[in-house]
Amino acid sequence: MTQRGDIPAVLVVEDEVLIRMSIADSIAEAGFVVYEAANADQAIRLMEAHGDIRILFTDIDMPGSMDGLRLAEAVRHRWPPVKILITSGHIRIKPEELPVEGRFFAKPYDPAQVVSTMQDLLAA
Repeated sequence: MTQRGDIPAVLVVEDEVLIRMSIADSIAEAGFVVYEAANADQAIRLMEAHGDIRILFTDIDMPGSMDGLRLAEAVRHRWPPVKILITSGHIRIKPEELPVEGRFFAKPYDPAQVVSTMQDLLAA
């Protein structure tokens, strides 16, 4: 998608196409620029290419070279200011158990709650 001035961008990383499209639409409707990736390798390339990404929203369970938790660690290391939200339908993680400072959403999640959390994180 096209960058829109100083509007913060969100990178959604989800291998399930319909889930990714649904949450990306909800986030875009809230006024964010949204980039989408199906795996961590695509996500890293998008992070490198788009300096406007302020939030990473990633699923844990993905195919490829790393899962969502390892992706979150890599993003935290290379882009420390980026806010991180992690989701999974298979694993339940408490905030203190996350490998990085972030928020966890169990699937199925409420898209409005995800968007609200993103807005709160950027306002903090």
